Amino acid sequence: MTDLDRLAAEKYVLLTTFRKDGRAVPTPVWAVRDGDALAAWTVSDAGKVKRIRRDGRVTVAPCDVRGRPHGEAVPAHATIVDAEATRRIRGLLKQKYRLIGRLSLLGSRLRRGEQGTVGLRIVLDR
Repeated sequence: MTDLDRLAAEKYVLLTTFRKDGRAVPTPVWAVRDGDALAAWTVSDAGKVKRIRRDGRVTVAPCDVRGRPHGEAVPAHATIVDAEATRRIRGLLKQKYRLIGRLSLLGSRLRRGEQGTVGLRIVLDR
């Protein structure tokens, strides 16, 4: 099983972004396979979005809902995707996370609107 397969099968992954001073900022996120990459979804004005815009270098590791890792971190590169790709990622998340995914995405859309969230595409380095 490849790192991509293993991480895509997890319920949560720990996405670690890096501040300007190099300090790591880990965040548990939902992730789903998107072709040859992982995809995640987050609030548009989240700190991780700002850090990814500045420097797409990240790591991803399997974790629990509280962000406690239970596997090796894998280096990767994250990018923020456009509105069309974000819609596709939302659809993939609905398929993987079923009812709770649909409810979370609906609640987010009602609270923030379509532009309130963005998709992230995470390509593993290995």
